[in-house]
Amino acid sequence: MIHRYTKLAFALGMAVMVAGCHHNKVNNPIANLDSKQPDKVLFDRAMDAMKHGKYDVARITLQTLINTYPDSEYIARAKLAVGDSWYAEGSTASYQQAEVEYKDFITFFPNLPEAAEAQLKIADMHYKEMEKPDRDYTHAMRAEDEYRQLIQQWPDNTKLVPIAKQRLREVQEVLAERQYRIGRFYFLRESYPAAIARLKTLTDAYPLYSQADDALMMLGRAYENEATMIKNSKMLEAPKMRLVKEYQANAAQMYDKIIQRYPLSDRVDDARAHLKDLGQPIPTPTKEAIAEYKAEQESRSQLGRLSTVMSNFHKAPNDLVRASKVGEPPLVDPQPASAPDIIRAAATTALGIGNTGTSNVNVEQVSPDATKSDPVPHSEPVPGASATPAPGASATADTGAAAGTASPPAAVPATASTSSDPAIGELTPNTAPPAAQPATAPPADNAAGSTNANAGSNSNASSDTPPQAPPQVNEVQNGTGTASGTPSATSASSSTADEGSSSSKKKKKKGLKKLVPF
Repeated sequence: MIHRYTKLAFALGMAVMVAGCHHNKVNNPIANLDSKQPDKVLFDRAMDAMKHGKYDVARITLQTLINTYPDSEYIARAKLAVGDSWYAEGSTASYQQAEVEYKDFITFFPNLPEAAEAQLKIADMHYKEMEKPDRDYTHAMRAEDEYRQLIQQWPDNTKLVPIAKQRLREVQEVLAERQYRIGRFYFLRESYPAAIARLKTLTDAYPLYSQADDALMMLGRAYENEATMIKNSKMLEAPKMRLVKEYQANAAQMYDKIIQRYPLSDRVDDARAHLKDLGQPIPTPTKEAIAEYKAEQESRSQLGRLSTVMSNFHKAPNDLVRASKVGEPPLVDPQPASAPDIIRAAATTALGIGNTGTSNVNVEQVSPDATKSDPVPHSEPVPGASATPAPGASATADTGAAAGTASPPAAVPATASTSSDPAIGELTPNTAPPAAQPATAPPADNAAGSTNANAGSNSNASSDTPPQAPPQVNEVQNGTGTASGTPSATSASSSTADEGSSSSKKKKKKGLKKLVPF
C-alpha cells in the first residue's frame, strides 16, 4: 500500500515538473521516417534531441548535416529546424535568434510552403512578447507588420492567412486602445489639437476597434469645443467665422460617420442630437451597415471578473478578447494626423487660402530708390570721380597696397570689371608707353605712394625714386607698428568706417619680444 502511494506521488511530481517547463511545440512531418541514409540519420538525431529539450545538441547536429551534406534533400528542413530549436526555447533572446534563422530561410527558400510557416512564427513571436496598451508597443507594431507581410505575400494560403488575419485584428485592438487612451488624455485637458490628431488617426486606421464609436463621438466634441473657443476669442470677424464653420463641418462629419458606420451603437442618439444642434441633416444607415455592425458586436467577447483581476499580474494585454472576429483588417495605414499639421491647416483657413493657393492678404510693394540701389555700369565713368583719389577713398588705396597692385589713372577707360562697388575705381592694366613704366613692379609697401604718382604726377618720378625696403615683422616704428610711407591702420580703418564697408580696426602686430621661453 505504501509502495503504491509512493509511485502515485512520484508520478504526480513528474507531471508537475513537466507542466512547469514551458516549451513551444514544433511538428516536423518527416522526423519519424526510418531511413539508413547518413543525412537522414543526422536529421532524426536532431529531431530526437529537440523532442527531449536538448536544443544545443539538436543545433550542433543540424549544423553538421548542413556543412557535411550541402546537397542533401533535407537541407531546407535542417535550416528551418535550426530556427525551430530557438523558437522552442521560448525566451526573448532565443526569439531573436529564431527570427534571424527564419528570415534567412525565407530569403533562400521563398517558394517552399514552409516559408509562410516561418513568416507566421516570426509574427507569433512578437505577438507573444506584446505588452499592455499603456506600456511598450514595439512588439505590437512589429507583430502588425509581420502579419500584414504574410497576408500580402501569401494571399492564397488558405490555412495560414485566416490565422494571421484574426491575430492581426487582436494586435490592432491593442494599438487602437493605446491611441484611444492618449487621445482621451488630451481631450480631458482641453488640448484639442493634440486630441484631434490622436483620435482622427485612430478612427481612420482601425475601424474594427471595439470603442471606435466612442472615439468618433469624442472627436466630434473636440471639434465643437475648439470652434467654441475660437468663437469666444478676440480674432477678426472674417477669419473667426471661417474657422468656426470649418470645425463645425468636421464635427458634423464625425457624427455622420457614427450613424452610418455604427448604426446600432449607444452613441447614435447623441450623434443625432449634435447634428440637430448644428443644423445638419441626419443620415439614414443602410441595411448592409446594420448587418455588418451586428456581426462584429456578436463576435466580440468579454473577460470575466476573475480573468480581469488576474490579468493585472501579467504583462500580456487583456484587450484581445474584445477584438472582432469578422471583418477585413486594414493592411495599409493612412497618413497619420499630427497637431502641428492641424494648427497649420487652421491658420491657412483663417488667412483665406483656398485650394488654388491664392490668399486674400495684400502685400504692399515699395519701389526702391534708383539713386541708392541701382548699380552704376562699369563701362561708364563714375559720376563725380576725379583723377586724384579723395581723402575718403584711402581705404581703396590701402586695399591696393595690401594686394600688391596700384590703382589705374582716371584717364584710362575701364575695360574689365573687378569690383561691384561703384565707389571703388576699376583695376585695369597700365596702358602708359613702355619707356615710362618701370622695369619691375613696385613693392607692396610702396603701392600706395605709386598710386598718387600715376594719378597726376610725372611718370618719371616713380622711376627716379629708389624702392624702399619692406619693414620687418618685428620692427616697431612710429609707435604704431607700421613702416614709414605706409598709411596707418588707424586712418585706414576710420576711412573704411566712413565708407560703410567695414567697422573693424586692424590689430597691432606683436613682435618676437613678446614670446616668453618655457
